[in-house]
Amino acid sequence: MDVNPSIFKAYDIRGIYPTDLNEDAAYLIGRAFASFLGVEKVIVGRDMRISSPAIFEAVTRGLMDQGADVINIGMVSTDQYYFACATLGEAGMMVTASHNPKEYSGFKMVRQMPYLLSGDEGIQDLRHLVESEAFATTTRKGTMTELDFQAQFIEKMLSLIDVDLLKDRKLKVIADTGNGMVGPSLQALYERLPIEFAGMYLDPDGNLPNHGLDPLQPENRAELQARVVTEGFDIGFLFDGDGDRFFAVDDRGAFISGDFLTAIMGQYLLEKYPAAKILYDVRASWAVPDLISAKGGTPLMERVGHAFIKQRMAAEDAVFAGEVTGHYYFKDFFYADSGLLPSLFLMEMLAKRGIKMSDLLQELEAKYFISGEINSKVADVKGTLEKLATQYPDATIERMDGVSVSYPTWHFNVRGSNTEPLIRLNLESVASPEEMAEKRDEVLGLIRS
Repeated sequence: MDVNPSIFKAYDIRGIYPTDLNEDAAYLIGRAFASFLGVEKVIVGRDMRISSPAIFEAVTRGLMDQGADVINIGMVSTDQYYFACATLGEAGMMVTASHNPKEYSGFKMVRQMPYLLSGDEGIQDLRHLVESEAFATTTRKGTMTELDFQAQFIEKMLSLIDVDLLKDRKLKVIADTGNGMVGPSLQALYERLPIEFAGMYLDPDGNLPNHGLDPLQPENRAELQARVVTEGFDIGFLFDGDGDRFFAVDDRGAFISGDFLTAIMGQYLLEKYPAAKILYDVRASWAVPDLISAKGGTPLMERVGHAFIKQRMAAEDAVFAGEVTGHYYFKDFFYADSGLLPSLFLMEMLAKRGIKMSDLLQELEAKYFISGEINSKVADVKGTLEKLATQYPDATIERMDGVSVSYPTWHFNVRGSNTEPLIRLNLESVASPEEMAEKRDEVLGLIRS
């Protein structure tokens, strides 16, 4: 059958249901996955989307027809799915479209933790198999069993912090899971903690009756930000639709950038693991390497994307990694990203230090002036990137991921989108907010001219 090749992305498979990704395509993807990896068992979970039960049924039928036994872990967050894959040591398929709108469906696929299939390694092989239907010959039919990992997952999370520290400071915490997949595990976890907790939209609901699944969009976090201020919470937490990304709001109601969270959590984890290695992505503020180095750690820059981050973490034996977009990875969690775990570390840190989140942030805000990520549509992504590289001949130029341009007091990274004709700009000045604004507008003018 004809399957839209555009659903095979850089980090996952994703498309609109049922036009781009339907049951027939899911069935073939299941067969291709089992055939390509040659695995006997596959862990399969799903999110709360309206299409997920049908896509789950189709992909598991494909897996079983290709001779693989399916371990059905039910409706779970992606970090709980990673936990199941790591605990059993098996390959996995998670039926989810992450933070995308409700009409999307897709798959996040584990080869063996911490290695996921990516566009460079595995996903395009699946596409070729789906298109050719040249699956390996099999003589057996797989079976399905059901396993529930939530209790084990909660215990693992609790084992990674000192819960007794939270007793010394009764933190007032609010969390918005946006009717995504984090609500059930978050409730089970937080009821074990000595905190004062309020939850928003904790019930998984694929209709998304309250707001969208991506907290990077201001409209999806506005209500939580307002409640933090009006009700006097110490901190607010937000999670994306499938729970592998995490975001926070400080006691002023201010949204905290992923750069600053990476720097703050990295410094804190260096108290637990002195002189450790910590990864950050090419878009990040200089606050990250500055704070990591000041604490005696080794900061390492890496390309954007979980496939690159996880492999580099494992190779370097790094204890932590953070991406600007809210992915946080932990050696103690199989080098995987989790939404719940950074929320626990932040609460532990605030309780242990007895300070406000805003106090930590104001020090950074006074020195590091960041633009945030700004997208621009362009006709020729590659040509525009090359033009930018030549516009700054006296700068330090790096090409680890896109083009990074650095001067003594300011720098920027520009990258092409993996899925759209977009260029993404992240720029920072350590001189002044005025220099940041001036250089931001200068670079945007070059991109858009």
